[in-house]
Amino acid sequence: MRKFLTTILTVLLTVILLGGIAAGIFCFWKFVPTRKLADQKTWFQAQGDQVAIFLDNELVKGVHGRSVDGEIYLPLTWVNKNLNERFYWDQAGKQLIYALPETIVYADAGTMGSSGRPLLVEQDGEVLLLSSLVATYTDLRMARPDGGEVQRIFVDTSWDPFLTAQIRKEGKVRTQGGGKSPILAEVKKGETVDVLETLDKWTRVRTESGYVGYIQSRLLTDTTHCTPVSTFQAPVYTSISMDEPVCMVWHQVTSPEANQKMPELMARTDGVNVIAPTWFMLTDNDGSFDSLADRDYVDKAHDMGIQVWAALDNFNRGDNVNSAILFASTDARQRLITSLMKEVDRYGIDGINLDIEGIREEAGPHYVQFIRELSVSCRKEGIVLSVDTYVPSAYTAFYNRAEQGRVADYVVIMGYDEHYAGGEAGSVASLEYERTGIENTLKQVPAEKIISAVPFYTRLWVVGKDGKTTSTAMGIANAKKWVAENQVKLTWQENLGQYYGEKDTEDGTCQIWLEEEDSMSLKVKLVRDYRLAGIACWKLGFDTESIWGIVKQAGR
Repeated sequence: MRKFLTTILTVLLTVILLGGIAAGIFCFWKFVPTRKLADQKTWFQAQGDQVAIFLDNELVKGVHGRSVDGEIYLPLTWVNKNLNERFYWDQAGKQLIYALPETIVYADAGTMGSSGRPLLVEQDGEVLLLSSLVATYTDLRMARPDGGEVQRIFVDTSWDPFLTAQIRKEGKVRTQGGGKSPILAEVKKGETVDVLETLDKWTRVRTESGYVGYIQSRLLTDTTHCTPVSTFQAPVYTSISMDEPVCMVWHQVTSPEANQKMPELMARTDGVNVIAPTWFMLTDNDGSFDSLADRDYVDKAHDMGIQVWAALDNFNRGDNVNSAILFASTDARQRLITSLMKEVDRYGIDGINLDIEGIREEAGPHYVQFIRELSVSCRKEGIVLSVDTYVPSAYTAFYNRAEQGRVADYVVIMGYDEHYAGGEAGSVASLEYERTGIENTLKQVPAEKIISAVPFYTRLWVVGKDGKTTSTAMGIANAKKWVAENQVKLTWQENLGQYYGEKDTEDGTCQIWLEEEDSMSLKVKLVRDYRLAGIACWKLGFDTESIWGIVKQAGR
């Protein structure tokens, strides 16, 4: 019996001992911090001459800078997307172009910076910019810490106050909050760290040596607010602004003879202070255009107290124009700008109105660069530059209205063609379409630069018995005449801000959403309510004398 009890006791003691050992091992692994070092190449996702990029203290994944002869270079595409979109790369000419308010700066692979290093390099088909060049033209801070297996660069774009703290006791910065996370770096007593995020027991910090990780909160003391101060001198893109609200009307000119009709057409207008004849029509991808400019026309307009903003378009004679090719060519852009400015000087024109429509997304950056470069010449010569743009939408974002609003004098919202020829029947410009277009443009362009363009036309839609839909554009007078002659009953559509009428015919159902004085009054009210720069009207000849009494209220 004694032997049995001894055996039982031995087993129990062994179990207790083993349990204690297991508990000790468990506590060790759970509570004792690891001394494992993080693999920096894996953590920073960079190796060799690659440079890890931190943007506002977040590691940029999948994108690297490069170390070339001791200097750090940043990918142009990444810089454009995240820091400064004005660095423009001319692929054909292998040159970098930067448009300032009154000059244009050019650089190529042979252009050296103050450090004696090239301002740009090409590696594996990628264009890289010297980091100090980016800093020269951009409102940001850069830091390049020394040490460690991986080179790093910190780019900070925020100038908001942030917290710093002192290390009160030597400690370790880890990849994650918790003692079992690998060690990124060690910090010594007295070092200063930036406080990025405070958790319960751990704090995310950025060290002076260039590591972003987590340290135990109890090791921090003397928290202080730090407010960075920018010394960047931002370029000032001055703009021309009329002393009164803009009341502009386009004059569609397709032949020299059409110029002669301007005085007659203008006789029934009231309050117009800008006329935009469609004089300049792009014809090829080399920057050539046909011109219908007329000095006598300009002189007569000036005698009426009216400015002339000649329009340049890519559709009237642009069958052979590929905007992506034209605007991507620096030579073509320069040739076009030089020719335009010669026409402006020759005919005494007051402004240029860009009406470039229907371009594809790949042409977007090049077209915006053209606007920048043209704005330089216009600014120098005191010429007004206005840019026509669509109502904002996801598929027209590449028109970059924000940049247009910075470098051009006016941005004109073409608030029509909500329903267009070839599409479904509907209003050309409902009130909500206009309102939404204005509100979304205001998110990118200041009100004092926005001109709201309204239609002097509507469409007579015919929904055929075969199911096909066709339409004909009609000016206000002709639309009213059709309604009267066909005895069409009109019904006010409150949600559209327009009268609607329809009639069954042998060809199908005719539908019309009418533009007239009541609908125009609501559109004019939007201009006043949002305190916009003015109103523009398409087009001269589609108007009636009575409509001008409404339109001119936009400036009151």
